[in-house]
Parts: sequence; structure tokens; C-alpha cells
Amino acid sequence: MKHTLMRKTNFGSLSVLQFDIFRKEQTIKHCITTKEGWKTGEKPRFSESCEHPWKEYRKEFSKAMEVAPEQIYFPKQTHSDLVEVVTEQTTRKDLEGKDALITNQKGLCIAIQTADCVPVLLFDPKQKVIGVVHAGWRGTVDKLVKKTIERMSREFGCCPENIKAGIGPSIYKHAYEVGDDVISLVIEKFPNYKALLIPSVRDGKAFFDLWEANRTLLTESGVNAENIELLGMCSYELECLFFSARRDGADTGRMVSCLMLN
Repeated sequence: MKHTLMRKTNFGSLSVLQFDIFRKEQTIKHCITTKEGWKTGEKPRFSESCEHPWKEYRKEFSKAMEVAPEQIYFPKQTHSDLVEVVTEQTTRKDLEGKDALITNQKGLCIAIQTADCVPVLLFDPKQKVIGVVHAGWRGTVDKLVKKTIERMSREFGCCPENIKAGIGPSIYKHAYEVGDDVISLVIEKFPNYKALLIPSVRDGKAFFDLWEANRTLLTESGVNAENIELLGMCSYELECLFFSARRDGADTGRMVSCLMLN
């Protein structure tokens, strides 16, 4: 697994980050937004369920990506373990309750929003298939990354060893204390749970390593370690760059992580 800092660049007025593992791929466009550059407001949100001017944020983001707003697909995230195959016929209703998207169609930008949860971007350069995954603790223990790769293989014939994966900005273990409910599920679902949970000084608490848990799911799925790139930047700690629901509250802004086939 590559542990590197992503490169910062600009898409229009937006300051964004990119994975080195994807930058040389001519057939895709990708980015992860930061706090910097938003003109609509200081707390970008993209879900129809919130009270923010989500349409204006989507317009601003689409302009930065140089695509029409209707070319961008955001799922209505609910911390589920459900994956949607996106086509030009995909409707808003199809996206409800989904937390991972995949497609093999060019010109469709699939995107998720996060503010501490783990964004995972997937690309199979052989089959020309992309995927985006929103993995909070629920999606992680429900192994959503693994289910997304299985769906890519089933729908499009992807081989996991060809897939490249990027683990984006999210909360790191030193800032992510969880309780017995999460701890018991991690122990149940991950044989390497001792590497994922660090005991806290508080009874019934531990610190959960979401990065390592999702890296584990990627390798369990057959993705080669050298094809996994970890951003290694904590959304909670780096207040200057990232939104954090645990630090700022649930009403804070969101980062966008997206992929598109050219």
C-alpha cells in the first residue's frame, strides 16, 4: 500500500486533491474537494435532504468539473451497504439509500460526500469501470468496499487484481473513539480486529482505525497492496482543509470525492 500525500491542484475556483495512483490515467478524471474556493458558501452540502442550497453547490461543483449538473450523480447516503449501478437512465429515486456507486459509462461523474467518513475511489483500467464508496463505521463493518468490488466483478467482469484504489481524507484513529456497539461489530467482522482497535483509557471505549479496516477489505477482495493509495490526512485534525462532523457537528460542510470516465 502506498502511503502518500495527495497532490493539491485547482479545478476552476476550487482547491482539490488528487491521488498519484490516478493522475497518470488518461481515461478518468477525479478529485476530492477541500474547504477552499467555494463561492456559494462556507458549508457545501449536496444532499436534497438538507436545508442548504444544495442545487447551487452542485452547479458550482459541476462548473469546476466542466460537466453539466445532470451528469453528476450523488447517492442519498444513509450509511447502508447498498451499491447502485449508474447509467444515463438512473433516477433520483434509484439513488436513495445507496452509499456506493459504480459505472462503466463515459461522461457520468459519480460522487459521494463525506465529513469524517472514509471515501474510497476504485478504478479498473482494464475494463474501464469506476466506483465510489462512502464508508463510515457502519459501511466499514458491513464491508461495503468489498461488496462494491464484488458488484463490479459481477456486473462488468472486473478482476480485483486490476483495480486501483484510493482511500481519501477521513478521521484517523487517534480522534475516533467508539463504544461497545461498534467494538463488538469490529471484533465480529474482522479477524485482525486487534490491529484495528486501540483500547481507550475510558471503560468500554476504543479507538477505531477506519483506514486500516478499509485497506483490509480491499486486500481481502483481491486488490494488490501496491495498487492501494492512502491519503493519510485526518479530517478531524486538519481543520484548515477539511470538514469534520465529529469536530464541528453534523451541520458542517462536506467534501466531495468523485470519479468520471472520459
